[in-house]
Amino acid sequence: MPSDLAIGIHDLSFRTTGLVLSHTELARCNGTDIAKYHKGIGQRAMSLPTADEDIVTMAAAAAAPLVERHGTDRIRTVVLATESSVDQSKAAGIYVHSLLGMEPHVRVVEMKQACYSATAALQFAAGLVHRDPQEQVLVIASDISRYDLDSPGEATQGAAAAAMLVSADPALLELTRPSGLFTTDVMDFWRPNYRTTALVNGKESIAAYLEAVEGAWKDYQRRGGLPLEEFRAFCYHQPYTRMAFKAHRQLLETCGAPADEEALDHALAATTGYNEAVGNSYTASMYLALAALLDDADDLTEQTLGLFSYGSGSVAEFFAGRVRAGYKAHLRGEAHREAIGSRRAVDYGTYRELREQTLPTDGGWYELPHETRGPYRLAALRDHQRVYEAA
Repeated sequence: MPSDLAIGIHDLSFRTTGLVLSHTELARCNGTDIAKYHKGIGQRAMSLPTADEDIVTMAAAAAAPLVERHGTDRIRTVVLATESSVDQSKAAGIYVHSLLGMEPHVRVVEMKQACYSATAALQFAAGLVHRDPQEQVLVIASDISRYDLDSPGEATQGAAAAAMLVSADPALLELTRPSGLFTTDVMDFWRPNYRTTALVNGKESIAAYLEAVEGAWKDYQRRGGLPLEEFRAFCYHQPYTRMAFKAHRQLLETCGAPADEEALDHALAATTGYNEAVGNSYTASMYLALAALLDDADDLTEQTLGLFSYGSGSVAEFFAGRVRAGYKAHLRGEAHREAIGSRRAVDYGTYRELREQTLPTDGGWYELPHETRGPYRLAALRDHQRVYEAA
């Protein structure tokens, strides 16, 4: 097998939910200065699921355009990364496999490590393709972030799924070696099995994120990584978009480089457009940043991008990718903007009502209202089983 085999992201698609709450509406009703949201955390709206939407319906909707364009003949593995799992045992990707009508000769697994696990899935996929370049791997990151009402994290909620087809000779982004890694045991963000909302130590979370940026970058450099000046732009995990600016300032200062606003904007401005409108999508967040950069930036052909993936608790990875010639012909910017623009706006009262609704847990038979405008829906709960269907 050639050692210079190019492996990476061949196609990239994302979808979000059917409802949206603007931060202007949130601020109007909770008495917050809107500048705290628009400028302080860099957020303008948050996606909300309808009653019949969840991580499975988003994941299938994100992956369907990839299957339509490329077929499934070469896909031998599906990896779904999430921290919003719908079952403690069964992989959510198996529902997606069924909804997409895929053949049975496929391995399907679910991965978890806070917001980082989609990057673990991507590296897992690259290894499988390296072993057999004829295979393709479908990697999906899908999450719905929820925090307690009236908590500091409430304004960063969101939902989205990003689907990537990983292959040899990729059309969009070639992954390059090495990776810089960093893991430390810290309680900055966590969600015990008995809770539906996460717990966050805000100051600890920022500190842990910044420590991981420095630690992963230094490991990347120790392993022979590219110098800072070789990178055209950087995609960071964005729990809120201004966190990416804090992170990049930390990286620049670690490298002894100027960290002025011009340098930050040059590296990051094109990466925030989708996340500021969708909110925190956990595992999908960094890949929405990548999608925004590819869709909206000037020509990036043969440019090197830095990617920093962070998952609280914590695990982080810094790696690089080279944009492939002809990549613009394979982008999905119009569909991505339509996914965001077609959401139905709700007022604050409706948002509170939605948050108070929970799915029954008694094992009875319940039909869910058909509210989504997406292609797939959670149709019913029966005997503790989730029933999905094409909408």
